[in-house]
Amino acid sequence: MPTFSIVSIGEARANSATGKRAQLLQEYIGYIQRVAPGEAGKLEAGEGETTQAIKRRLGAAAQALGKNLDSKSAGSTVYFWSSDGRRRGRPRKNPVA
Repeated sequence: MPTFSIVSIGEARANSATGKRAQLLQEYIGYIQRVAPGEAGKLEAGEGETTQAIKRRLGAAAQALGKNLDSKSAGSTVYFWSSDGRRRGRPRKNPVA
């Protein structure tokens, strides 16, 4: 008899995807999960990689995990950390229905 459990949609997508893109997604999910609260991760662009591609992959992995992530680049290095989800500046007005 099968064992039933409920998982998030992001986890289901991340674990059921196949191909090179899925391998990259799993790799970046691993990077995010290794960074503890209050710490930041650092990724340096390799040969043929851009910081924009790294930031895009980090964003996709964070979305699959349901986490908010901040990232900044300096030269060929990308720093990333978990954020509290709050945005800076003035809050949006609620639309009138």
